[in-house]
Order: sequence, then C-alpha cells, then structure tokens
Amino acid sequence: MQLINSGRRVLAPVSIMFTALLGVGAGALQGTCGPFTDTPNDAFCQFIVEVFYMEITTGTTPTTYDPTGNVTRTQMAAFLSRSVDRVLLRGNRRSALDQFWTSQDATVLGLTTVGAQPMLVRSDGEDLWVTSSEGVSRVHASDGKLLGTWTGAVSARGVLVAMGRIFITADASPGELYEIDPSQPPGAVTTIFSNGAAYSNGIAFDGSRIWTANNGSGPASGSVSIITPAAVPPWTVTTLTTGFNLPDGALFDGANIWVTDIVAKTLLKLDSNGAVLQTVTVGNGPEFPVFDGTNIWVPNYSSNSVSVVRATSGAVLRTLTGNGLSNPIVSAFDGLRVLVTNYGGDSVSLWKAADLTSLGSFSTGTGSVPFGACSDGVNFWVTLINPDKLARF
Repeated sequence: MQLINSGRRVLAPVSIMFTALLGVGAGALQGTCGPFTDTPNDAFCQFIVEVFYMEITTGTTPTTYDPTGNVTRTQMAAFLSRSVDRVLLRGNRRSALDQFWTSQDATVLGLTTVGAQPMLVRSDGEDLWVTSSEGVSRVHASDGKLLGTWTGAVSARGVLVAMGRIFITADASPGELYEIDPSQPPGAVTTIFSNGAAYSNGIAFDGSRIWTANNGSGPASGSVSIITPAAVPPWTVTTLTTGFNLPDGALFDGANIWVTDIVAKTLLKLDSNGAVLQTVTVGNGPEFPVFDGTNIWVPNYSSNSVSVVRATSGAVLRTLTGNGLSNPIVSAFDGLRVLVTNYGGDSVSLWKAADLTSLGSFSTGTGSVPFGACSDGVNFWVTLINPDKLARF
C-alpha cells in the first residue's frame, strides 16, 4: 500500500483514514453502508453514517441498522437528546480551542487583581467589565491583563453591555446610572442621571430601553425603572412601584423583561410598560438569574437552591438542590453549562444546561467569597470579593 510522504508527516490514502474514523476495524467497511450490512448504499446512507459517527445512534448491532424498524417516542427522545449534546459540544468555542477541561480547584484559576470588593462582571465579547468599590475595571479576556480602571462610579454594582457602551448601576441612595465609552481611554465615567431610585442592582436592555431593578431603602419600597436613551444626559426615567417589593436581578429573554423579588420570593415577568404579567414563586431570596435561551436559572440565596423556570410558560421545571449550593447568588451561562456562585460556600456549582445534570462543585479558595459571574463564550469569569480578584474558571 503506497503512502504519500509530505515532509516529516506520512499521509495515508483515504481508505485507511476512513477505517480509522469508523473506529470499528477494517471488517466494518465490508458493510454496504458504513459498518451496516442490512442498509443499502443509497441517498440516505450518508445520513445514517453521520449519526453513527456522532454516536447519536449506533445501530441495533455492530453490523445491523434495521433501517425499516419503527422508532418509539422513548427512542426518539434519546436520539434527539444525543443530537443536542453533540451539536452543543462540538459547536462550542471551547471545543474549537481544545479546552475540554473543567477547572478543579482554586490552584488552577487564573487571577487578575481588580478594584477592592469586586461585585458583578460582564463580557463584551473581548474584554470583561468588573464593578467594585473603586470603580469599573476592564480586563482583557485572552490574557487576563488589567487594561484600565474608570473612576467616579460611586458604589458601582450592575453591568450592562449594550449600544456599544458600558452602563453601570449604583447601589446607593439616590440611585445613579453611569456610562462608559469603551473606545476611549480610562478616565471618569459619564453620569446619565443622579437622582434615580435607590439601590439599583440588576440591569437589562430590551433593544430600545434600559431597565433597572431597585432594592429601595427598605422592605416593600423597591421599584423598577425604565430608562429611555437620549442624545445627551439626563435621560428620561420612569420608575414603577406597583407590584414590587424588593427587586434585585433583571434580564431580557428576547420577548420580556424578568426581575427577581427578594422579599416576595418571586420571579416577575413584565410587559413593555413594566406591569407584572406573571408571578412565578421560586425560593427564598432570589438573586441574579440568567437566561440560557430556553430557561431562566434563578439562584435562591436563602434556600440554597436554584429554580429553573421555562420562559415561555413560567412553569418551574425543577428546583435544584445539593451540588455544593451554599447561599447561591449569581448565575451565568456559557452556551453549554450554567455556573452559579456560592457566596457562602467559597465555591461555584455547575450544571449541564440541556438536561439539568449536575457537573459538580468546585472551590474558589478558602475565604474567597465568590460573587459575580459571566462567560465570554470560552471561560467563566468569577469575582472574588476578599482577595479583590477576577478569576478565570
């Protein structure tokens, strides 16, 4: 058998590589369609071989596929589930970068020193934006380098990447909203308004307006604000109190804004005017949720649980417990997995988003107090309050 010599590498002809790809030995090539002897080499063969390679279905025996057999709903569920798994795994950016691992403990975390007591973090696709008591830090994702810090953001808390800019809420009274133009060098933030509702934490964007969830100055004094962008500040702010006790987290699912309410133990679906369309009962102390494209993951701080809510119906699909949950506070999604920070457990907990399978709990270091989290599509990034670090997980 002739081999083609290409410098230092010896390339085998297609037939050898085809055998290796099948991984079932040369005998498998004797079938009429891949390894299968009961299936014709017709227009459908390519599809059968593809799902065989992807391990979606491997046939009824090593050499038979049973092409005319009926498929039960149970079998169909298995085929579809494997299809979702393979597509998500192979299409994930981490796979393209050969990063199939999960960081197992604090010793392997990449750390960047940011401002004191870092809180929430968001990715713009290239850099991370981290709020802290000292302002807002910008960290380059590929190497973890601190690129700069913006000052003037008093009690900076929530982060929103939208409209080509960075918006920051203030966990202060009165509330403030700050803006950063990322095309400009570090300096002072721009104040959009300084007389807003008190203690804004969650922030979301619906494509035209910014929404903030405001804790208020006490129980039953919270609100939701709708901010309409304008050419110059101050921007128009409409603040709503009806139906809200102590809102905290906020997100947009492509159709509606959702906010968590700590006191009421609820997740609230809002219409375009801020009225409550649906009230979903979750656990005690719901904090900062994340949307995975289908479901909303709500960390319940005081219940040591996570409520998984279907966005289209508001149904609670499952309440997750265990898996290291200890005062869970912020959730993040990387396209495949959901991570939740454990404020009281010095750890993070992971789940497979597609079927809610737990993937384990992992230490961020004794006394690290993890808080904020996000993903840049490759890594999770977690703020650690006590060492003033941003951790690459």
